[in-house]
Amino acid sequence: MAPNHGPFTKTNHQIPISTRHQPTISTTGVSTGTSTRTRDSNIVSASGTDLSILTQFHAGYFRISLALCSQALLWKTLAEPTTDAHALSGIVRTIPSFAFILLWLIALLTLLLLCSLYMIRCFLRFRNVRAELAHHVGMNYLFAPWISFLLLLQSTPFLRPSSQLYRVLWCAFSVPIIALDVKIYGHWFTQGKKFLSMVANPTSQITVIGNLVGARAAAKMGWRESAVCMFSLGITHYLVLFVTLYQRFLGSDSLPAMLRPVFFLFIAAPSMASLAWDSISSSFDISCKMLFFLSLFLFVSLVTRPALFKRSMRRFSIAWWAYSFPLTVLALAATAYAQDVKGVMPNVLMLVLSVLSVVVTIALMVFTAFKTHDILPHDDPFACYSIVRHIST
Repeated sequence: MAPNHGPFTKTNHQIPISTRHQPTISTTGVSTGTSTRTRDSNIVSASGTDLSILTQFHAGYFRISLALCSQALLWKTLAEPTTDAHALSGIVRTIPSFAFILLWLIALLTLLLLCSLYMIRCFLRFRNVRAELAHHVGMNYLFAPWISFLLLLQSTPFLRPSSQLYRVLWCAFSVPIIALDVKIYGHWFTQGKKFLSMVANPTSQITVIGNLVGARAAAKMGWRESAVCMFSLGITHYLVLFVTLYQRFLGSDSLPAMLRPVFFLFIAAPSMASLAWDSISSSFDISCKMLFFLSLFLFVSLVTRPALFKRSMRRFSIAWWAYSFPLTVLALAATAYAQDVKGVMPNVLMLVLSVLSVVVTIALMVFTAFKTHDILPHDDPFACYSIVRHIST
């Protein structure tokens, strides 16, 4: 029987971080040596900037849109009126509304830019996209653009949930999530090499988050049955997934050290579940509070283990954006909790988590602006170097 490891415990089968003298991990799961990686880097350089971008760009870059779109939703939530005499969110309401609209527009433009680049990649580098579909990490991030759109839809200052366009957009963004559910959950059930115990990793929780975000948006429209349907899909698979990740079966695929920031997705799933059920039941009841407290416990478990992220923080990478979205969703859950409980301590907790979320997001934006040469690294575990070699021949 496989040993029982905690979700944040290092295991002997962990794949080491890619370094100059160590093998890298391609999207097909095949290790390539130093000489191969050097040859791939030369191929990318010789092929031009467009080839480099289209080859190295992947769905993992939608972490940026997840962070910005969730920030837009957080600021909209904080700006909503409240009857709590102890509420500290009144500070946010002193900021001009134009600032919220600007943030929403920046998130929208960023998402559209990433989607446009990925669509071009689908047409010109479809083999890379197909490799992502087969990758145990890459396929999970295919949910990210649709989650981002749903977050933007819930935070939009231009549409009401009761409007017809809102409902049409919800359908347009939710159908791809259901389609991906059928593909990925179907693999977990039926295909030997893609059983959940073999491919489970922290990014698998994005598949759950997609359903929960869709459920919350449906509940806001008043489509209770659709909301319950998507919530049931998400929460059922979350329970199975959480147990699988907690067990850490020896046959499962682990993550390279560069991608360890995605461990923060352990926070995002229960936080979003509490928000979704809050919208469905119209109250932040005991179930919501249990999920919120679970998120807080997992958050504390992560921040008290900085050594887990030490190797991933040595050099800036796009994986750092994985910190922002879970923190923002936790802040959203804390906001809902503070609105229900009403008191000084819940509001202080909400304020601390919200400020932390904003600070982390701003810091990531600054790092991204000043570390542009690290945005498309040649040792990214997602990069399809085997596809690059095929194109060059």
